[in-house]
Amino acid sequence: MKYRERFERQVVREDVWIPVQGGRTRLHARVWRPADAEHDPVPALLEYLPYRKSDWTAPRDAQRHPWYAGHGYASVRVDIRGHGDSEGVPGDEYDATELADGVDVVNWLAAQPWCTGKVGMFGISWGGFNSLQIAALAPEPLKAIVTVCSTDDRYDNDVHYTGGAVLGIDMLAWAGTMLAFAARPPDPASVGAERWLPMWRERLDALEPFLHTWLAHQQRDDYWRHGSVCEDYGAIDAAVLAVGGWHDPYRDAVLRLVEHLPQDRVRGLIGPWSHQYPDRGLPPGPAIGFLQETLRWWDQHLKGADTGVMREPLLRAWINDPVPPATSYDVMPGRWVGDPAWPSPRVSRQERPLGPDGTPPVLVRSPLHTGIDAGRFFPFGNASDLPPDQREEDGRSVCLDSAPLTERVEILGRPRVRLRLDSATPRAHVIARLCDVAPDGSSTLVTRGVLNLLARHGRDQAVEWSPGTYEDVEFELSAIGYAFPPGHRIRLAVSDAYWPWVWPHGERGELTLLPADSTLLLPVRAAGEEPTVRFEEPEQAPPLPVTYDVPAEPRPERLVTHDVAAGEWTLEVDPRYGGSRTYPDGLRYEENARETYRVRSDDPLSASAVSAWTIRLNREGDWDAEIVARTELRATAKEFVMDSHLEARANGETVAKRAWHRTTPRTSG
Repeated sequence: MKYRERFERQVVREDVWIPVQGGRTRLHARVWRPADAEHDPVPALLEYLPYRKSDWTAPRDAQRHPWYAGHGYASVRVDIRGHGDSEGVPGDEYDATELADGVDVVNWLAAQPWCTGKVGMFGISWGGFNSLQIAALAPEPLKAIVTVCSTDDRYDNDVHYTGGAVLGIDMLAWAGTMLAFAARPPDPASVGAERWLPMWRERLDALEPFLHTWLAHQQRDDYWRHGSVCEDYGAIDAAVLAVGGWHDPYRDAVLRLVEHLPQDRVRGLIGPWSHQYPDRGLPPGPAIGFLQETLRWWDQHLKGADTGVMREPLLRAWINDPVPPATSYDVMPGRWVGDPAWPSPRVSRQERPLGPDGTPPVLVRSPLHTGIDAGRFFPFGNASDLPPDQREEDGRSVCLDSAPLTERVEILGRPRVRLRLDSATPRAHVIARLCDVAPDGSSTLVTRGVLNLLARHGRDQAVEWSPGTYEDVEFELSAIGYAFPPGHRIRLAVSDAYWPWVWPHGERGELTLLPADSTLLLPVRAAGEEPTVRFEEPEQAPPLPVTYDVPAEPRPERLVTHDVAAGEWTLEVDPRYGGSRTYPDGLRYEENARETYRVRSDDPLSASAVSAWTIRLNREGDWDAEIVARTELRATAKEFVMDSHLEARANGETVAKRAWHRTTPRTSG
């Protein structure tokens, strides 16, 4: 990593209030810009998040906003309404108020004397989401965006549902995280010693756990269509650079965006990365000079310079070379390739029957803890994020293997399976994992996909199965770029359970699969001459001098325990988002989180998930605030049961204590 100390333009930083909704509410913003921008105006770049610029994202913000400012942009970080130091109360994810506020911010930035009137937006995850969604509202000054690790489909490609199935691991975990995050107070250093406590009380009184809303919408309905730009790609006028990583769950959106947006306004980039900006150097690498790459995008679309970025291939993607299974890789072996269109003329569907004619039916009845070795839904670059050797998972599944390969098989895109099967129960799941099996028997997970059989006729429907009836079901696995080497086998492992990723239906079932009538369709990419794809080495602004704690008693990131007599499996997860740290201004931020998932191998109603958080913000002799939050999800045969608790304290005294108990029918989950 190269840290850039000096820039062509001197950078100044200021905090400002931005009025929205006719001035009724003000959002707090931090602006880095060239010191002479009022005399020589520059385009503005906006990152718009609920994650608190004053502390939680401050280290990351320091890496990129000053860097952009030094290259001739006003780079602006804004706290969403009701979060961080902004006024108002928190709302739902990407609700109409958040997006309308965002449009107001874009227009306000364009009107400033230091701005040329042209604005770009960028962000990762939440900021990538709302960049796309605000672009679909088409405010006139917004000319370009960079959306990283985001989605165009809030129902089928987010943290709530996958393949129409409830995402047990992140439906609960992210709802619990956001309850704790939304409960954090504004900082007196920004809003004033007299205002912070009344503002905090107002927020706490308005809180409602997201989990209640998410589980109230178990099919794809208007709630999920809101903010899903796949409903109308044509609404987006801005130029879109879509970026993802093969170890990020949102990577499929990159392929959809480059397919559906006009080629003169879109480019796609997918590397080997986790859910992180590609310049941060977190596993798996290699990292790239991402800020330099985005600068080419901004200069092209906000300054009118011909940087050559639109002459790059429509899609630049990393092809992973085969690797032994591991939970982390510092650097993935592989290479960059470029495709001029998507779907690519170099990629064709290769059908691989899952069994020869005459292969007898096979029974799929997986223990309910199948999936315990799935790895993290959102890999962040931690040591235990990725799936370990899949041999134990394969042993809990039906495995359909190819013969040893005689030549290299390279795939790029979304594999698809077509399965002829019958379900013994009206409600069931089917999960398919694509694995690379080495001659020594080790099994590396390549990609996977899920289908809730209730959603087999569409994600907006819940159609029960008629047991005793065979049907053909077809679904896609997540996209991947991967090369299977000669001598290895391609394995499709099929299960009907995948805990805790997929919440089990209320009745124990089984599937009967006909391999001879089932097919794996691989997106095989033909060999040939490749365009040159190169990136500069990573470069950032100097890091913020933050002191991070070393835990006195380190605990495992992921711990699996098995109560043999009870048949119960427990997965305990420390998400390790940021840990506890001290900032240069004396602010002490303490963070402790734990997720716990339990299930018995033979009882779907034993499934439970708990998210527990403690957050403390302290500035010695000045300010001390603490949040303790707990969210639990379990289910009966007919209902989901949700319990949440929150306590907020200021200087040791309770400011608010809230508890919620809700149930909702299991319409699809």
